[in-house]
Amino acid sequence: MSGLTVKVPASLDGVRVDRAVALLADLSRSSVNTLVAEGRVQVDGHTVRSRSTVLRLGQELRVDRMEEHAPTGPEADPSVVFTVVHADGEVIVVDKPAGLVVHPGAGHRGGTLVHGLLAEFPELASLPDAVGADRDRPGIVHRLDRGTSGLMVVARTPDAYHSLVAQLGARKVSRVYRALVLGTIDEPSGIVDAPIGRSVSSPTRMAVSRKGKEAMTRYRVEQRFSEPAPTTLVWVSLETGRTHQIRVHLSAIGHPVVGDEAYSQGRVLPGASITRPFLHAHRLAFEHPGSGEPVSWTSDLPADLGDQLSALAD
Repeated sequence: MSGLTVKVPASLDGVRVDRAVALLADLSRSSVNTLVAEGRVQVDGHTVRSRSTVLRLGQELRVDRMEEHAPTGPEADPSVVFTVVHADGEVIVVDKPAGLVVHPGAGHRGGTLVHGLLAEFPELASLPDAVGADRDRPGIVHRLDRGTSGLMVVARTPDAYHSLVAQLGARKVSRVYRALVLGTIDEPSGIVDAPIGRSVSSPTRMAVSRKGKEAMTRYRVEQRFSEPAPTTLVWVSLETGRTHQIRVHLSAIGHPVVGDEAYSQGRVLPGASITRPFLHAHRLAFEHPGSGEPVSWTSDLPADLGDQLSALAD
């Protein structure tokens, strides 16, 4: 397809140009962003400079030379290792190992969870077309950081995708983590209610910021340890799902996650055996998109975290 010229229909009135082009031309958002950056998208004869430009009914939308940006999407990779905890016609629940990136992105074009999912569930490749999602994230409705292990749910159908996205937005998905943090938390439980945004000093990191998005994290003490240094094992539940939320919030109250180099401010646990954050997605619960019934799963601590925990003393 060499190009596209259309009058903006009523269904796209008020829609961002990047989303409209993605839908009309069957392109990924990343491909559309490239087209905009290269000046290949015009509205009423004027080159679009921002992908967030809003379209209006009756405008002429033109996209030039799209064949160079035909969507390909990630390819199946059966070598990617992860555990399928549950799978049915609507959802897949996986136990992600630490070190595995969830979906392709800058610096991680292969070997992600998505590549492994496509090998086992090839029908996921067509899901973005049905829900208008990024081709690099078929079925993905929430993520875990690379260094975080534990449970994730993946949508297998358009209806399941929309249901899970809606449940996440309405805070009806329960996500409970176990985390080991530095220092002694004296109170039995607490809430961190602080907005999170991009760090000004380090754009690859997040930070508590008045200009950030609403974020709320609840925690409850499970056990306290004194040796080799004061630490606290906590249950953590998410009310919102911001990037690095648990790690940022716990660090903000003076108790960074053990092994978290990004947010520990140089603090470490003496003799620690783990090489990643002590953070594990332990429990996942939601309303099943097919049956409407509540469902839940739990995941035990993986060996590296279990060994670290066993090395601590009250």
